[in-house]
Order: sequence, then structure tokens, then C-alpha cells
Amino acid sequence: MTRAEAFSEREVAMCTVARMVENGRTYWAAGGGTPLYSILLGKKLYAPEAQYVTEDGVIAPEPMLPYEPMMTMLAARASYRALAWGTMNTAGIYSQLGYMDYGVLNTLQVDRHGNINSTFLGEWGAGGRRMHGPGGADTIAACCWRTILITDQSKRKFIEKVDFISSPGYLDGSEGARERAGLPRNTGPWRVVTPWAMYDYQDRRLRLMARVPWVTVDEILAECEYKPLLAPEIQVLEPPTEEEVQLLRTELDVRGQTTDAAGGWIVWDGEKYIRGGGD
Repeated sequence: MTRAEAFSEREVAMCTVARMVENGRTYWAAGGGTPLYSILLGKKLYAPEAQYVTEDGVIAPEPMLPYEPMMTMLAARASYRALAWGTMNTAGIYSQLGYMDYGVLNTLQVDRHGNINSTFLGEWGAGGRRMHGPGGADTIAACCWRTILITDQSKRKFIEKVDFISSPGYLDGSEGARERAGLPRNTGPWRVVTPWAMYDYQDRRLRLMARVPWVTVDEILAECEYKPLLAPEIQVLEPPTEEEVQLLRTELDVRGQTTDAAGGWIVWDGEKYIRGGGD
């Protein structure tokens, strides 16, 4: 595939997740933005035998592309030729039965143990900002075998303690904490992907494992309120390809509402990629 000459930071994160999509696996996508676009991109380019379930419970659709805004969920175009039309409760039951291999989410905040907040910013009961809440993300994080989280690289996102646990990670980080809370054994956070980096977990603690070539490890750590663990060797992620970004722009996020929403742009200057500012 051909190296892309210019792309947004959000496109970097989605392309990174798309390359993780595996044939024969089932993905439960939270919402209709970056999680869903990442899965569809991976399915179209790398893993055509992967299946996915929308947050509202539509099972294995073949969406009519290109998408129009507001047509990625609760819409006939998004549910075309689905195996079944269910509800969020239907999808939750299947996840409890062990049929959901991966959940893909985004979030406002994540702590070192993978706990996610999408509900409230500030001190509860003392003022703050009420957000939209998790929707189906709490069940996705609770019951899928592995959870992939997509978010921005920022101190406001990677915080020591989330203001509210909307969706469970490894809770207090102790061994067996999820099981003591009644969650299925051997489930939990697996990867966190940002436009700058990719993380895994070691002993239920977030660990930096890879970075993009135009950002240093020190720059990544400067945008974490806490210091994550570091892998013995930090890998370098491949940049997006022209095929990936064209598919995102012409069939998935055709109006740029997700890819252009935040962050800067990355441009090839003839020798290396350089990072610019946002619009």
C-alpha cells in the first residue's frame, strides 16, 4: 500500500485500530464514530470475515456506504442486510454469553487501570459537568473478552483517578478485582490507542508499547497525568496508507465530522512526517 502524504491525528488512531481487526472475530462497537469507522475500515481492507454488532444491537450488517452523518446507528442504511435486528439488551445478553470477542470504545477519561469515565467531570455533588454517559459502553467493557479504547493523548484524558467510573476496567487494579465485582473471568481492557501511541496492560496497569514516528516517548509521557509502565522496547507504528485515508474520507466519514473534529494534521515533507496544528 502507498504511504499517505497527509492525514489527521484522528485518522492515525482509526487506522491503527483497523489493522488489529481479525477474521472470524466479533466486534461490538460503541457509537457511530471512531469505534465503528475503525472496525469497518479493518473489515474492508484487512479482515473481510470479521463481524460486528452496533451499539444498538444490529448484528452483522452490511452497511450501505457512503455513510451520511446521523446514519451510522438507528438507521436503515446502517442496518442493511443484517443477520438480525436486536436491541442494546440483545447485544448485552450475547456478550454475557461470551460471543463478543472485542469491544471498541472511546471516552473522556481513562486511568492507569483502564477504568473509563464518560459520565461526569468534576467532583460529584459539588458542581461539575454532566456528560452523555456510557450508553452500551458499560456492558461492552464489562462483558467483552477484550476491550480496545480509542481516545486522544492528553493529560485531561489520562488521569490518575477518573471522576466517575462509567465503564469498568481493572477497578482498583488488584488481582481478581473484576471477578469480585461479578464480572466474567478473563475479560477486561486490552489496548488503548491514541493518535500518538498504543498501550497494553501488564499486571492490570497501563503500559506504553508503541509510538508514532513523529512523536517522542517524552512527549507522550508529558501528556499523561500519571506515568504508565514502559515496555522494554517501544515499537514504532506505521503511518496511515493512502488506501486507508481515502476509504475513511470517501465512504465512512465523508464530511469529516470525526476525522477533522480535533487534533492536528501530519504532513510528509519529503524526508519525514511533521506535526502541525489544528484548523
